Amino acid sequence: MIRTFFPRASQIFLILFFAMGLAACDINAVPRYDEETKAAWSEVLNQYQRRADLVPNLVETVAGFARQEKETLTAVVEARSKATQMQLPPDILNNPEAFRQFQQNQAALGGALARLLVVVEKYPELKSNQNFLSLQSQLEGTENRITVARRDYILSVQKYNTELRTIPGRWVAGVLYPEAEVKQTFDIAEQAKEAPKVKF
Repeated sequence: MIRTFFPRASQIFLILFFAMGLAACDINAVPRYDEETKAAWSEVLNQYQRRADLVPNLVETVAGFARQEKETLTAVVEARSKATQMQLPPDILNNPEAFRQFQQNQAALGGALARLLVVVEKYPELKSNQNFLSLQSQLEGTENRITVARRDYILSVQKYNTELRTIPGRWVAGVLYPEAEVKQTFDIAEQAKEAPKVKF
């Protein structure tokens, strides 16, 4: 009777030890970080949509003063269309190609808007228009929000990906969350990596 008690006691001890080890490893870190990343991504999408919603009014206001800038206005409208019509696959955060395409479309819209604001400098009457000033201010605020949302997303992805790549998170994910995959993050456009050329 005593002999059979000890093997059971050692089994119970091992099970308790294993359970305590899992608890110490924070077995819920992977899904918790995954949810944080999804929430941060939703905020990125929200801010990009906010910017896209400002574009039609901005283009209409500029067109009223600078119809000869048709090429620039068309580029903005086309970039907005491309950015908003992209069908985002459900796995975009784990799909490098789709994520890259999304990033390129948003960068193209940002670039087109920047060119439009440069063109506006030629039209003092437009720069003093109250509607334009309001739209410009909203656009600047939105660009700042996009920057913050992207930073928050990058930080949440870093935390999530680190959990998946380091021990014990790697083991926990392998056993309990085998579907968990490393997520994509934003990178810097090639043009932004180049040092600016100064000419005198």
